[in-house]
Amino acid sequence: MRILVANVNTTQSMTDSIVEQARAAAAPGTEIVGLTPRFGAESCEGNFESYLAAIAVMDAVQSYPGPFDAVVQAGYGEHGREGLQELLDVPVVDITEAAASTALFLGHKYSVVTTLDRAVPLIEDRLKLAGLDARCASVRASGLAVLELEEEPERAVEAIVQQSELAVTQDKAEVIVLGCGGMAGLNDQVRERTGVPVVDGVAAAVTIAESLVRLGLSTSKVRTYAAPRPKKVIGWPVPAAD
Repeated sequence: MRILVANVNTTQSMTDSIVEQARAAAAPGTEIVGLTPRFGAESCEGNFESYLAAIAVMDAVQSYPGPFDAVVQAGYGEHGREGLQELLDVPVVDITEAAASTALFLGHKYSVVTTLDRAVPLIEDRLKLAGLDARCASVRASGLAVLELEEEPERAVEAIVQQSELAVTQDKAEVIVLGCGGMAGLNDQVRERTGVPVVDGVAAAVTIAESLVRLGLSTSKVRTYAAPRPKKVIGWPVPAAD
């Protein structure tokens, strides 16, 4: 089984971290292939960058030369999953929905701890769209930019732990969800400090993608995610840079 794990930004080191976490979660025999978009922002922290990333990820997946069995979109709260589901006949799993749905098995309510405050409304909207908002106690911002997660890992852990503790004590969350692909691998540290289950979206998405492939299931094509109608599309696929 081969799963493509697509980073939503153009920072290769972040792709490498995401892939490392994905491989740690994958079952023996599952091949994880990381994709970094050819264009886009170095980090996604707003609507413009998110919509740009949606196109970039579709381009990266469509440009992949070999066969694959599933795709994981490794951007928390980002747009684009629906477009991939129309384009592909294999399962597409977004880490936002994978993490939240996994959290539902672990406690009555969960909280998401993300990066900057401006990302909070995007995540709230994506959870509502997916029907996963009813048991979301809160979406909290750590105050860190995405790239700071790599540049200042100790500070990042402290900020995430602080907001996680507040989510548990003040918002009555029983599970914490890490709300950024760049937080992959921090779940153990946060769990040790908070005493509650902590869900990493990358690990959850890979596990769900594997399960769907093994069950022989993929996206329904009868209506919402039917393949795009044949028509002239200008400039797609996106031309390669000179």
